Amino acid sequence: MCRKESMRAAFGETLLELGRKDSRIVALSADLSSSTKTSVFAGEFPERFFQMGVAEADMMGTAAGLATCGKVPFAATFAIFAAGRAWDQVRNTISYSKLSVKIVATHGGLDVGEDGASHQGIEDVALMRAIPTMRVVVPSDAAQTREVIRLAAREEGPFYIRLVRSASCVVYDKPSGFKLGNAIRVKDGRDVTIMCMGPVLWEGLEAARLLAREGIEARVVDMASVKPIDGDEIDRAARETAGIVSVEDHVLAGGLGSAIAESASVRTPARMRMIGIDNRFGQSGSPRDLYREYGLTRENIQDKARQLLKDR
Repeated sequence: MCRKESMRAAFGETLLELGRKDSRIVALSADLSSSTKTSVFAGEFPERFFQMGVAEADMMGTAAGLATCGKVPFAATFAIFAAGRAWDQVRNTISYSKLSVKIVATHGGLDVGEDGASHQGIEDVALMRAIPTMRVVVPSDAAQTREVIRLAAREEGPFYIRLVRSASCVVYDKPSGFKLGNAIRVKDGRDVTIMCMGPVLWEGLEAARLLAREGIEARVVDMASVKPIDGDEIDRAARETAGIVSVEDHVLAGGLGSAIAESASVRTPARMRMIGIDNRFGQSGSPRDLYREYGLTRENIQDKARQLLKDR
């Protein structure tokens, strides 16, 4: 068992902390302030909070306008709406002009659970990663979420930060040392590499523990910075281990596995097994059951790592 904390709550608390220090910080919500935890900020700074209603595209346009006036807007809504419904405004209004809008997308992936396919943003990283100038970050736990929000607030330009609905396992008892463009090697190993995006990092670590019982040393790497991605760490994994198992609560097309393969293709080719959602929509169910159905489990990661070692 693991200790769990809410990434959404960590975002809300950190946004309030930043708002107390910097009057340029503003927050926007699309009728989901309680769910996204921007309500915490709104309670103390109502004059710097903008409730836009069920109008995500308008929210992004307004955030862009605030950025042109020297504000640092954090626009928060569910991933399915931030990346899908407002994609045009994110691309043409925010990213094209390199505006410092920080998009915080909560409720990412299958973790949305019982709300089902209509609310499970499983394509969002691919949509955002394709946009020039956009930085894409998928924190692994609540502690790292705090680091990422603080970094985004001080960095110029647009960010897409993806969080999940459920409280997730705490990986980092102390700051992870997150830096944009840098992977974090959470566990070293010489046999095979497991690279994860988001809270499934815990499953990657559990898979490494299972593999250790078989005498297999698995390297586990936190790939929270999806764009820019750490090509050096991918290169080292390709050269030093049997291959890479990528793990993501996201469709395989255009997600973390694709980003790793793109990097490897121009450096050291890597043998890979990709774990994610393979050309399917989500469905209603508990996050635990959905992860089992779609193969986002430590046992499946263990199996894919074995395959890489067997086939080399």
